[in-house]
Amino acid sequence: MVDKNEIFDGKTFQDLTKDIYDNTQNKKKQIDLLVSEIHGFITTIDDVILVAPIIKEYMEVSVKNDEHLVKLAGVLQRIITKSSGTDDESMLLSDTEKDELMDTLQETVDDLQKESDRLSDIKDKTISFTEE
Repeated sequence: MVDKNEIFDGKTFQDLTKDIYDNTQNKKKQIDLLVSEIHGFITTIDDVILVAPIIKEYMEVSVKNDEHLVKLAGVLQRIITKSSGTDDESMLLSDTEKDELMDTLQETVDDLQKESDRLSDIKDKTISFTEE
């Protein structure tokens, strides 16, 4: 499917789907690199207990972000499909689609806030640990 209609700021639907794919591949490489770098620092079971939840959370956030991008791509695909209709109503989202989009946006905001809070906690703990 080649669509030259701009979604936003020079991005087409095809660009968005390529970005989703590229992000997934880059995150896989980043996670592999992170695990391989951390592997050398793990010497005790306590290190594993400390590091494993962080890696798990990082992977879960990555998967959720990809899911949100895929949902967004699905909504955009429906918009593009409906916009090819003949009447003015064809561009509008159904109530179900609007609710789904709002739920996805709220989930994304919640996930970003949780991740921000988690990173702030880690930063605070790291700062207090280094000050001791």
